[in-house]
Amino acid sequence: MGLPSQAAQVMEWGFDGVLLNTAVSRSGDPVNMARAFALAVESGRLAFEAGPVEARTKAQASTPTVGQPFWHSAEY
Repeated sequence: MGLPSQAAQVMEWGFDGVLLNTAVSRSGDPVNMARAFALAVESGRLAFEAGPVEARTKAQASTPTVGQPFWHSAEY
């Protein structure tokens, strides 16, 4: 594992954590890389806990008000 995005993806899959010492210690800026990994791990875990929608193999409309701009919505 060498990129924060990889850590986020692993956490999205439901793993409990990641080991990444080399990715941080050998980076050009270890402090910022450690922060990037921390944010990625937190984001991936939040995404897993939120329960993302299933991936689809083809397009499917998901907006119930087809043809109506969002700014005409009563909730906006």
